Amino acid sequence: MAMDTMTGVERTARILARKPVDRIGLFEHFWGDTLALWQEQGHIQPNQGMEDHFGFDMQGFWPFNAVARLGFEPVVVEETDETVLRRDGNGALLRTHKTHDATPEHVDFLVQDRAGWEEHIRPFLTPDRARINFEGYRAARRKAAEQGRFFFWSGVNVFELMHPVCGHQYMLMGMAVDPDWARDMVDTYARLTVDLMDILFSEEGKPDGVWFYEDMGFKGRPFISPDMYREIIQPGHRRTINHVKAMGLPVIMHSCGYVEPLVPGMIEAGIDCLQVIEVKAGMDLLRLYRDFGDRLSFMGGIDVRVLYTNDRAAIDRELSAKIPTVKGNWGYVLHSDHSIPNQVSYDSYKFFVDRGLELGRYL
Repeated sequence: MAMDTMTGVERTARILARKPVDRIGLFEHFWGDTLALWQEQGHIQPNQGMEDHFGFDMQGFWPFNAVARLGFEPVVVEETDETVLRRDGNGALLRTHKTHDATPEHVDFLVQDRAGWEEHIRPFLTPDRARINFEGYRAARRKAAEQGRFFFWSGVNVFELMHPVCGHQYMLMGMAVDPDWARDMVDTYARLTVDLMDILFSEEGKPDGVWFYEDMGFKGRPFISPDMYREIIQPGHRRTINHVKAMGLPVIMHSCGYVEPLVPGMIEAGIDCLQVIEVKAGMDLLRLYRDFGDRLSFMGGIDVRVLYTNDRAAIDRELSAKIPTVKGNWGYVLHSDHSIPNQVSYDSYKFFVDRGLELGRYL
């Protein structure tokens, strides 16, 4: 394989295995209104995606729907000029913003304990084909193959499947006072994920890799201790990750917030790459690289707040302080430490990509 003619598939597969490549990888997440603004400004064509425009090495698709009551039409409980409050198919009451992209506000949950889980959720979590978007997966996989991009199945793992049902507060209290309930939720969702993967991949073909989203931290702290991770969450991670590894696929795990204390347990569970490495939460890419870079690849860890400034000198300093070091074991993909909002100008982001890849070349 000639180094200077690597495709995104080849490059990303080697980065996830920490094998020699021509340059670091490239991928990014954006808030929805960023693409709309950049298209409106004429930087990006109306039907063009970010992955095509910037030449990303990767492309994913999120094919599963894990809501308890499939086909349930969310009920609007309250609506203002700025927000709308809805009850969803998990019985959760969530407030979303109309004017901008934001994480929904958790207002109330039908499920607050084991009895609620066993009545309202568990019986409905069957591997129904209606939970899978076969057509979307097929189209995205085909497009990625045509463009030579690494294609990943994208979705949430057990931690991110539990809290939409009962909220972080009841979920975490449950882990402490009724751990068997929490273990049952973990086991149920892990089995559901594996069963749905088997259905999808047997019919449509495997992806090049799997990307799990698991936001297990907030500012300065993980939601759970390393011991609680190993006792309750890790068995679900092992079940899903081992299943993926048995198919010969690498695993990327996304986790917002401060999750450094959980990283050794995540490595034990089998992840190949940690993403997003959120600086403002306390994560430190250079420290993680020093401590785990021989066993783990990384994606992210570049402070998106520096991009907010639209100051090229500041962006250059942030990139120059990190990339020459973290590219050392061949295991790094350029990405911000969150998602790019529309306050970042197109020119600033383009500079970020160009300068980052310049610093990230090996040849």
